[in-house]
Amino acid sequence: MAAARDPGGTPDDQSPKASSLAVEVARGATGLLIVDMISAWDFPDADKLLPAALTIAPRIAALRRRCKARGVPVIYANDNRGRWRSDFAAQVELSMGSGAAGARITAQLLPETDDYFVLKPQQSAFVATPLAQLLGVLGIRRLIVAGVASDQCVLSTATDARMHQLEVLLPRDCIGTQTARRQAIFLAQCALAFGIATTPGARIRLPAAATARGRP
Repeated sequence: MAAARDPGGTPDDQSPKASSLAVEVARGATGLLIVDMISAWDFPDADKLLPAALTIAPRIAALRRRCKARGVPVIYANDNRGRWRSDFAAQVELSMGSGAAGARITAQLLPETDDYFVLKPQQSAFVATPLAQLLGVLGIRRLIVAGVASDQCVLSTATDARMHQLEVLLPRDCIGTQTARRQAIFLAQCALAFGIATTPGARIRLPAAATARGRP
């Protein structure tokens, strides 16, 4: 497994070229954040969430491929379940060895060396993580959030992103929760209460692909 990049550290210069956090600028100021999909699925009630994760995994993988082809950075946010001794690469390996379902999901979403990751102690990927700083260094102002659970960790992350003045998209076919009823209620709330777009992943407009000379 090729390890994704840890965005930790405190750069003296926040410019993308000088920062130790990143060496690129997001095309179209857009980023993809994948929440809690790399897992051994051994937490309470995991069996209730796993069917949704299995359903959305190939759709997230397709969106991820589109994003990477367009120069849109991919960031993974996962629970820090190791009591502050966690390592993302070890979590990927644990997931791959945990059984058929977890390994199948992770295999579809396997991080690459140019991807990023943060480990979160709370539901929101912004709480006690360097995510906000990483997004700033990458120049991301439009954040696509995919993963589970839509009405818990995804929602917490999305509302925090809005408080960081980011445009947020939640592709309705790339997020999931424990039941279809809860998902339907959540999607209705996105439209009525949160004002968050839920455009399907395949219909999200991404930046134009770069030319051979690096220009759109």
